[in-house]
Amino acid sequence: MTTPIFRDRTEAGQKLAKQLTAYRQRQDVIILGLPRGGVPVAAVIAEALDAPLDVCLVRKLGVPGNPELAMGAIASGDEISQNSFVLERCQISPEAFAEVVAQERRELQRREQRYRGDRPAPGIGDRTVILVDDGVATGATMLAAIASIRAQAPRALIVAVPLAAPSLIVAVPLAAPSIGEHLRRHVDEVICVATPHPFRYLGLWYEDFTPTSDEDVCQLLSASPSSESSAS
Repeated sequence: MTTPIFRDRTEAGQKLAKQLTAYRQRQDVIILGLPRGGVPVAAVIAEALDAPLDVCLVRKLGVPGNPELAMGAIASGDEISQNSFVLERCQISPEAFAEVVAQERRELQRREQRYRGDRPAPGIGDRTVILVDDGVATGATMLAAIASIRAQAPRALIVAVPLAAPSLIVAVPLAAPSIGEHLRRHVDEVICVATPHPFRYLGLWYEDFTPTSDEDVCQLLSASPSSESSAS
């Protein structure tokens, strides 16, 4: 029987924060959570580091008929990443891929309006960004978020996650490049608490993996004492 590693996202954030103390009370640091599940983790880290909290908007591009399987992701700025392994294995046509992109682009715009309203996205240029999610399985969503942030020329980009699958694609043998190795090609540092094997799925490693709602995200943004501006 598998034993969970974290009670919930709050404990995951606490464990991550202990590995990020070098960034505490630095004026250039900003914490960005990936909605929805990454925001509760990011909120704990932001409080511990006394850093501003915001969101990095990104959407997984799910395979038609199997939306939990990521064939890519789309982030703010229309940055799109593709998972070539899944695209080839599932024989996804360019037309089917484009249809899912259009659908998720609309959802991305809806969330941006819901979370930010009229307030602008935070400035990223020449800042140290700590990008947080509640875990990484295929890496597609995180890679799209990284591309979106890199386009804004941060001083440094750190990925902080409680969990990561030990291989980039869970179905591929462990000889495949690890997610950590793959992400390190694109960021300055990767902080990860655990890489359990077999990974299976993210929620397996949390006692409480209750879905995070839009309302939860907005409340966390507005309640954060370090937020640069409150959520609408």
